[in-house]
Amino acid sequence: MELIHKFSIDNLKYVLDVNTGSVMEIDELVYDLLEDDRVLTLDEANEKFSSKYSSDQIKEALDEINNLVEEGILYTKDMYEEKVKKNNEQEYMKAMCLNVVHDCNLKCKYCFADEGEYKGKREIMTFDVAKRALDFLISQSGPRYNIEVDLFGGEPLMAFDMIKRLVEYAKSIEKDVNKNIRFTLTTNGLLLNDEIIEYLNKNMKNIILSIDGRKEVNDNMRLTATGTGSYDIIIDKIRKLVDNRQEGQEYYLRGTYTHQNLDFSNDFLHLANEGFKEISLEPVVVKDDSEISIRFEDLEQIYGEYDKIYRYLTDAIDNGKKINFYHYNINLQGGPCVYKRVSACGAGFEYIAITPSGEIYPCHQFVGKREFILGNVNDLSNDKIREPQLVNEFKEANIYKKEDCNKCWARFYCSGGCQANNYEFTNSILKPYTIGCALQKKRIEMAIALKVYENSKDVCVNS
Repeated sequence: MELIHKFSIDNLKYVLDVNTGSVMEIDELVYDLLEDDRVLTLDEANEKFSSKYSSDQIKEALDEINNLVEEGILYTKDMYEEKVKKNNEQEYMKAMCLNVVHDCNLKCKYCFADEGEYKGKREIMTFDVAKRALDFLISQSGPRYNIEVDLFGGEPLMAFDMIKRLVEYAKSIEKDVNKNIRFTLTTNGLLLNDEIIEYLNKNMKNIILSIDGRKEVNDNMRLTATGTGSYDIIIDKIRKLVDNRQEGQEYYLRGTYTHQNLDFSNDFLHLANEGFKEISLEPVVVKDDSEISIRFEDLEQIYGEYDKIYRYLTDAIDNGKKINFYHYNINLQGGPCVYKRVSACGAGFEYIAITPSGEIYPCHQFVGKREFILGNVNDLSNDKIREPQLVNEFKEANIYKKEDCNKCWARFYCSGGCQANNYEFTNSILKPYTIGCALQKKRIEMAIALKVYENSKDVCVNS
């Protein structure tokens, strides 16, 4: 089992203590001496590195390493597994994805939702179903004060009138139920106009705007119903919405890269140069036989693209600019609580998805896979989910139940990966999607290095 993880970026070397999350920038000598799971003895180190370093250099470095071990900074043991095993606390729901419409006005080539139909039929959620869904979330949220509703589709703005009714209903009951109900919305931007932009900026805590980057890349994948590209239709609308967001209101642009645009750092640069400061680019997740799927032979090029984005962001830091790349956001001061770190998004027990017909799924990416239906908000007995055993399977699907994750240095950052992607590629939520793991590890390394770089600049400025 890896107790530490060492890596190098742009000639700078780092070591991460897996179990505490402590990170240090180190020199080449210490880097060479560090093993994944233990400290070398002096004799072992001399035998292995005598041609590169003197005995005195090796002894001094080993003494420093052993001091860090004694201080509980390196090679620490797992402190979470027993706590997780003993955790019998009631889990309360905190969020739901409300698929307000199973329909879309785009025909994106990589759409996991089958152009909005989710392998079912095109339909729009009624207000009655949306109200029942929200009431159910409230009933299952226990003492949580902040709860979140993610408005999703298809294209949720196709149900704009119903969304307005639901938001008004939420506002009318917040005080009585002692909840702060926060809404987010994901849109492709086609239906944005002045009225909708004003409404969303007033009522949505976060807005996710889908665009893939450069015009030619976006228009190769994100097509209108008539087969034309969508970039020219949406770019000014998205810019107007973002420009009118107030301080503290969140947004980010979410793109997808595929085998056909492996130079996706140029899509990041394009969006950054257009003035957007919150950007995410996700790898496509489609079956291996697709012409757009990410392959193992693509990984080295993809790693190089992440390196380029890292360098752009360090340059931005040097120039006093703040641009966030979603996958490089990381907390080096411990991050989420232990249960969040070992069980990730909480799909199926803290987070659920509701379809227009009221069916309950563990998350929006399971919608249409009928073996994962948890129940229906139109047919709930005493506000209870119909399949508690399935809920329990998701609750217990933490990193300690995933054999491949249990020994991995990145386990407390990725928490075992996306359950839906795991199931899609391995037919099990307990077996990680291999390419997803490789990409996640690279992004975590870059995120750690960027945060160390950013912190070093803060120290220089404030010292």
